[in-house]
Amino acid sequence: MTNKVMPTLDKTEVRLMKGNEALAEAALRAGMQAYFGYPITPQSEVIEYLMAEQPKHKNCVVLQAESEVAAINMVFGASGAGARVMISSSGPGISLMQEGISYMASAQLPCLIVNVQRGGPGLGTIQPSQGDYFQATKGGGHGDYRLIVLAPGSVQEMADFVFEGFRLAEKYRTPALILTDGALGQMMEKVSLPPLGSLPYPDTPWATMGKKPGEKRHIITSLFMQPEEMEEVNMTLQKKYRLIEETEVRYEEFGVDDADVLLVAFGLVARICQKAMQQARARGLKVGLLRPITLFPFPEKRIAELSARVASVLTVEMNAGQMLEDVRLAVEGRCPVHFKGRMGGMIPSPDEVLEAIEAIAEKHNVELQR
Repeated sequence: MTNKVMPTLDKTEVRLMKGNEALAEAALRAGMQAYFGYPITPQSEVIEYLMAEQPKHKNCVVLQAESEVAAINMVFGASGAGARVMISSSGPGISLMQEGISYMASAQLPCLIVNVQRGGPGLGTIQPSQGDYFQATKGGGHGDYRLIVLAPGSVQEMADFVFEGFRLAEKYRTPALILTDGALGQMMEKVSLPPLGSLPYPDTPWATMGKKPGEKRHIITSLFMQPEEMEEVNMTLQKKYRLIEETEVRYEEFGVDDADVLLVAFGLVARICQKAMQQARARGLKVGLLRPITLFPFPEKRIAELSARVASVLTVEMNAGQMLEDVRLAVEGRCPVHFKGRMGGMIPSPDEVLEAIEAIAEKHNVELQR
């Protein structure tokens, strides 16, 4: 089953907040029991907010570790003990965490990871980017694993996806990641927040919380020396990922029913593309937009369906063309796939996207006039 929208929560309070602050407040209201992290722009407000608010939440530990490597291993330990735990960083910090994330995927431990992307590669810039798409969606560490990846497009979703990220991570016992960017982290918007304790805690019979008489020891590890055992673990993981692909796809659509040109964009860029779509429609061009909300699982089946009906697809990203590869795989040559990208912290404008749409319309004039 394909879900087009996220589950809704009862909201009780409205605030004007930065995206990073809304995310942090949502984590506290979702019953987060531990947070480990390390400051890095443009996500430092997350740990700053949690440090300031933690005294009001006695059942939550907030700790700045000595490094990102130390922080992700603290997350491993807390999750292994059954805690609801979160970590946040930006691109260079997430790179340092890859070994620990891979360990947690293999050990089947749930946690929520937040990447507030900045431009790269290297230390790059503190401006927003979407250059960590490959890292997030393809298994950024070693081995055959995937993360559940949610891509918010507003401050409201920065908060909402914390609840959904925890829920999915705990349901499937796997790390989940919110892939956002520096612009969404820093911008201020109205956000509706659910009450404290809105997300029930799951049972954790697998956790290392002490062996009861007659029980087998709970051993959590990612080390399997025998190849037959390692293959069995891998097969278990792959079966889980296929189930996630079948049941947890989320996306949003605008104007796709009669579209000749289909825009595909995620996160902040999808908002820009929505404006460009409106401008194109005002000029008589039939343009639609599909916004993937889950980057893994990716809405490949829906894109495949739409690619059989449109004349062309335009993928727009703040990178050199990363989601572009998944779009092309989904389209499978049914129609041309074009790309518009900005890099290094540059944000495409609606006018730039509109120019790309008009160039496609001119190139495929015969098809667009049919």
